[in-house]
Amino acid sequence: MKYGNIDFNGKTILITGGGGFIGSNLAFYFQNNYPKSRVILFDIFRSLKKFENGNLQSFGHFDNLQGFSGEIFCGNINSDSDLSKLEEYHFDYIFHQAAISDTRVYDQEMVFRTNLNSFYAIIQIAKRCNAKLIYASSAATYGSLPSPQVIGVERPENPYAYSKFSMDRIALSDKYSAQKIIGLRYFNVYGDREFYKNKTSSMVIQLAHQILKGERPKLFENSRDIYRDFIYIEDIIQSNILACEYDQNGVFNVGTGLARSFQDIADILQKELGTKYETQYFPNPYSDYQSFTQADISLTKKYLNFEPRYSLEKGVKSYIPYIIKMFDRNLDDQN
Repeated sequence: MKYGNIDFNGKTILITGGGGFIGSNLAFYFQNNYPKSRVILFDIFRSLKKFENGNLQSFGHFDNLQGFSGEIFCGNINSDSDLSKLEEYHFDYIFHQAAISDTRVYDQEMVFRTNLNSFYAIIQIAKRCNAKLIYASSAATYGSLPSPQVIGVERPENPYAYSKFSMDRIALSDKYSAQKIIGLRYFNVYGDREFYKNKTSSMVIQLAHQILKGERPKLFENSRDIYRDFIYIEDIIQSNILACEYDQNGVFNVGTGLARSFQDIADILQKELGTKYETQYFPNPYSDYQSFTQADISLTKKYLNFEPRYSLEKGVKSYIPYIIKMFDRNLDDQN
């Protein structure tokens, strides 16, 4: 499905983090809908390096790009020499998705270099090309503030959240007012091509694979009272495309505007997969766990003409074929 009114045929498009979850979906959106566009992906791709918390440092994966016919660069956004490979291109649109997105990485130097310092470099590329820059911000900027989360009222509580909050302030600063920079604060995204995020993938695919193994879905105690604004990947793509039509700098929430419980996910999955297991509950190990998030999307609707198309029920149903496909591959190590 196409979104918005821009014809991207003939345009040159850069997607950083193009081998990851959202970046790869953007890549195929352009390839499938605008075959005459030129799409360049820039991604560090995964290595065996891990953070202190045991999670992988990079999630870009070649398997997310099976069938992609555009150009691919393997590079680090922290490296000037790697970014210099892009100097030969004149981009019309830049979608900056590359980042350390693990909220439980506490190495501040690493997070700020990767998320914050590199943002200045991407802005300079956009300035050189007079390109519109759409970048991934995050609902983590709100911390544990009460819902609904509203633009302008933030309280970042970890390095990742603060790095994204800092990016938003840069985008809205007078220094860059002549450029077109739009930040999208993603809430809880799920959908195709997130499998290789491993432990940081959504509860949707994690619970689904538990159920497909014949196991009871495992949730924190009181999960009927833990709410998130779950948004399907197709609506994330919609928001990125609509942001290209906005003629000012801005930061917008991207969610459904309707919070749903973790228990809802388990129940919907069991309905779709035809199972009736009892949920297995265990204590929540996190003392700083946010129990309720819900995006205020009034500004997103007003200025981007964004309207979520996928309820949780519709999104999970659309997601099931991919969930089963990845489960059937039996990639236990997710390499």
